[in-house]
Amino acid sequence: MKKITDRKKLILFGCSGLGVNMLTLMMGSYLCSALLVGGFEDHIESWTYLNKDLVVAGLWAILVFFAKALDGIIDLPLASFADRLHTKIGRRKTAILIGYIPMIISYLLFLFPLNAGATWLNTLWFGALLCIFYTCYTLTMLTYYASFSEICDSEKDTVFLSNVKSICDVVYFSLAYSLIPVFIGLNINIRIVALIFLPLCLTMLIPFFLLKENDEEEKEVRSLTLGTALKTSFKNKPYIYFLCTTFMMAIGLQLFLGGINEVFSSTGLNMTVVMASSFAPVPFTLILYNYLIKKKGLGFAYRYSLAIFSVGMMVLYLCFKLSHKISMSYLTLIALCGGILISFAIGAFFSINYTVPTHLAKKEVETTGKSVATMLFAVQGMFEGVAAGVATGIILVNLKDYNVISLLPIIVAAACMIAFLMSLRFPKIINMMGKQEKDVEKQ
Repeated sequence: MKKITDRKKLILFGCSGLGVNMLTLMMGSYLCSALLVGGFEDHIESWTYLNKDLVVAGLWAILVFFAKALDGIIDLPLASFADRLHTKIGRRKTAILIGYIPMIISYLLFLFPLNAGATWLNTLWFGALLCIFYTCYTLTMLTYYASFSEICDSEKDTVFLSNVKSICDVVYFSLAYSLIPVFIGLNINIRIVALIFLPLCLTMLIPFFLLKENDEEEKEVRSLTLGTALKTSFKNKPYIYFLCTTFMMAIGLQLFLGGINEVFSSTGLNMTVVMASSFAPVPFTLILYNYLIKKKGLGFAYRYSLAIFSVGMMVLYLCFKLSHKISMSYLTLIALCGGILISFAIGAFFSINYTVPTHLAKKEVETTGKSVATMLFAVQGMFEGVAAGVATGIILVNLKDYNVISLLPIIVAAACMIAFLMSLRFPKIINMMGKQEKDVEKQ
C-alpha cells in the first residue's frame, strides 16, 4: 500500500466514513423507532412512516436484538475475510465495495414497507434488511479502519488521521441530534429526512481515489486464518490491556450519550445548547490533546482527558442538584461550563480508538509480517459492544427502574477514574506513542 503523506489527502481520507456512520445512526436511532408509534407525542406523523405501527412489537424486539448481536459477532469472520482478500484492484477497495453497495440498497429498501399494517411479513422484511445493513456496514467500516495502518507513514500521521476521524464523528453526531428534529418540526417525514442524508454516503468513495494498492506486495504479508488472526490479536498483551482500560471509558461515554438527556429532563434546561457545548468545541480542544501527546505521550494525554471528563460530569451533577434553586441563567451557565469541560475529552475518546489499533497493527506487520489490522478493530468492536450493553442495557435501565437517574454523572465519573488508574500501567509502546523523538530519547 502506498503511504499518504500529504496532510490534505489525510484529511480527505479521514472524512470518508462520515456518511456511512451517519446512515448507521439514522438507521439505529430513527428509522427503527419510526416503525412503531409508541413513545412519540408530538409530530407523530413525521416521526413515523405512516402514523401507525408497521411491525409486530414482540417479534420486532427479538429481531432487533438479533441484528445487534449479529453486528458484534460478524466482526470476526468479516475481519478475516477482508484481510485475506487478494484482487487486481486491491483487497481494501474490493472489501469496501462488497459491503458498500448492498448496504446502500438495504438502507433504501428499509424505507418501504411491504404493506400498511403491523404484520409478520413487514416485521420479517425489516428484520432481514436490518441484518443485511449491519453486516455490510461492518465489512465496509472494518476495512476502512484497517487501511489506517497501511497508509500512515509515522506515528504523527496516525494521530493526525485519528483526530480527523474523531472530528467527523462529532460532525455526524451533531447533524443527527440537531438537524433531524428541525426537519421533523417542519413536518418533513423521517423517510424523506433519511433520503436527504443519503448522499453523504458518497464520502466512502474517497478511498477509491486515494488508496494505491499493490496486490503483489500485499501477497508478501502473511494471510491468516480466522483462528490464527484471532489468536494473534489476543496474544498482543499491550492491545488487550488497552481494550480492558477503554472498556471502562466506553461504559462512561455510552452512559453520557445515552442518558444525559434524561438526567436533565426535569431541570428546564435547553439540552440542545448543553450538548452543543460538549461537541462544538471538539475540533479546537483536540489542539491541546495533540500538544500533550507530542510533549508527554498518548498515555498522559489520555489520562488528562479522563480526568477532565470526570470533572465535567461532576459539574453537570452539581447543575442538576442546583436546578430549581437558582435562576435559569446561572443554571445554564454552569451547564455550559460542564459541557465545555467535557468537550476537552470527548474528541480524545473517539480518537484513541483509531490511533492505538492502527499503531499496533502497523507494528505487528513490521515485526512478524502478520496482517491483523482488521481483526484488531473487530476485537475492539466486540469490547465496545459489550461496554455499550453494560452501560445502556444494565446500568441505565436500572437507574431508571429504581428512579435514581440523577446518579448517572457520578457513575460516569467513577468509570472514567477507574480507566484513569488502569491507564497508569499502559505499556511503553502505548504510553509514549506520538511523543516527539527527542523527548523520548531524553527519558
